[in-house]
Amino acid sequence: MNNPKNNRASSKRIFTVGMEGVASGAPYMVGSILLQGWLSASNIPRPLIGLLPLAELPYTLKMFWAPLLDRWPIAWPDRRRGWILVTQLLLALVIGSMALLQPSTNPKALTAIGLVALSLAICSASQDIVVDAYRTDLLPEEERGAGAASASLGYRAAGLVISSGGFLLAGTYGWPAAFIAAAGIMLLVVPITITAPSVPPLSKPVTSLRQAIMGPAKEFLNRTGANKAPILLLLVLLYRWPDGLLNAMAIPFLSRNGFSEATIGLVQGAWGIGATILGTIVGGILFSYLGMNRSLWIFSAFGAVGNLSYWALAQFQGGTFALMLAAALENIGGGMVGAAFVALLMSLCNPRYSATQYALLSGVYALSRSLLSAPAGLIAERLGWSAFFLFSAAAAIPAFILLAYVAPWQEREARGAFDPAKDQI
Repeated sequence: MNNPKNNRASSKRIFTVGMEGVASGAPYMVGSILLQGWLSASNIPRPLIGLLPLAELPYTLKMFWAPLLDRWPIAWPDRRRGWILVTQLLLALVIGSMALLQPSTNPKALTAIGLVALSLAICSASQDIVVDAYRTDLLPEEERGAGAASASLGYRAAGLVISSGGFLLAGTYGWPAAFIAAAGIMLLVVPITITAPSVPPLSKPVTSLRQAIMGPAKEFLNRTGANKAPILLLLVLLYRWPDGLLNAMAIPFLSRNGFSEATIGLVQGAWGIGATILGTIVGGILFSYLGMNRSLWIFSAFGAVGNLSYWALAQFQGGTFALMLAAALENIGGGMVGAAFVALLMSLCNPRYSATQYALLSGVYALSRSLLSAPAGLIAERLGWSAFFLFSAAAAIPAFILLAYVAPWQEREARGAFDPAKDQI
């Protein structure tokens, strides 16, 4: 029989990680979408706007200062929420300060905007480190799927609000209003952070910087074994490779095959986001019944179906309806894959080092979006669109081979996942 008190506690945890997902998504969208729109509307030259992604390097490099947040936690409200609270207040301040800037081709003005964009990325990446660690430390095994789905929903909801609502505000009241509203979203999450559930205390906290730097890798290797660790890391690297390949070439494919910009915008925007949200919800629900390992298998297979739907679109030269069906399948599968993948990363982290270990694991995954997906254009040019999308679906095969070894169908948790019963934290 369900305990209402336990159900309320579980619901509060799931709601909290969803709201922290909002807090993670909002500043990223401000720095990537809203800032670009502002500079474009201010007639800043495109080559200068093209330099903005350089300010996002902290998202790639965050693993290098993640050990500092494990080593020196802020005790109030708890060892994770302390840093979350600090970064959220800083983010509100940085985003709000953008309302005071005036874009121009003056080098001093552009330098100021560049520094603010860099500050935004550093604070946002730091918040991501501790939000990921908080979610990992807070959620018990049976809530990881729902928690991953809730965090993803919050992140995407923030992206939708910032990208759509921000431009509407800018068009009606000016760009300062858009940035002030975005800062307000960050401030709205602050009370939730303060009153959120606490993570369990550590009986053996990190006591030195050397331990914070060396401990995560040493603990991971000791727990997984020297033979299994590389296979787990390969799984993290390759599990979402099909997504990376497809995302790199979806828009060029649609553009070169006669779809209008309006149609592409609709499919990649509201339609795609809606389908991803649906897939995330379905993934979170199914995860609680299937468990980790079976979810990883089934969701990956469904994700490959999404890639095959683009093969069918290219092979049979489908129209708008076929495109919307293909995009729906692809984004639903992507939402399911994302929910299972985040749950996998959480399961591989020891709460003592979760900030650093999660940052390292997500850094490994980032390579599949950048390095492994970089040749997508060349492959598409050599093979043609139909064969390329077949190749992107076949890119799921290495992950299935690895799953057979580290996440067998008949077992519930991946081999090498952190087990608190075997580690006194």
